[in-house]
Amino acid sequence: MRRDPQWTRRQMGLAVSRFGEVFGEAPRVHGAAGWQMSEAALELEEQFQFRYASDTRGTGPFRSLLGQRVSACPQLPTTLPTLDELIGLGGVHGGNVHEALLARTRVHRPHQVFTLHAELEGMKLLPALRRLLVGWRDQGYELVSIGSMILGLELAQLPVCAVRPGTVPGRSGVLAVQGAPSG
Repeated sequence: MRRDPQWTRRQMGLAVSRFGEVFGEAPRVHGAAGWQMSEAALELEEQFQFRYASDTRGTGPFRSLLGQRVSACPQLPTTLPTLDELIGLGGVHGGNVHEALLARTRVHRPHQVFTLHAELEGMKLLPALRRLLVGWRDQGYELVSIGSMILGLELAQLPVCAVRPGTVPGRSGVLAVQGAPSG
């Protein structure tokens, strides 16, 4: 069910308010659950002065195109598949899923973002996650937060891309995905 901009404003406002009550400061980052976003939510990220967001699936950091203007809130999209998206494809199972993801990261690319789910990678797939982290270190990756990643980016140099509805192999439903760079 699609919600209107007023509903979105109210829900995000409640979340921002509650975050402030709990942590004593305003949130600085936004991450959309299940990569579910709307144009209204993208615009609210600016109004709530989030420093960056990770609401999308894509290929690398970008600045969102909102109508005819560029958002002040850069996106650091999830660039790698989640483990549950790989399981069941081409003989991949819980015991070898880390190998399938490590195969995708053998060619070193900067600014990879991996999203994990506490209930899967933190519990059921914890052994695979441990092997994955060791494998990424062996491949020469430095494992950092997206908060650290954003500090090393020249935001004005990031490509400008629309956020559009799309799909991702292994994930059901429509998600917010990074469009092609504009202009």
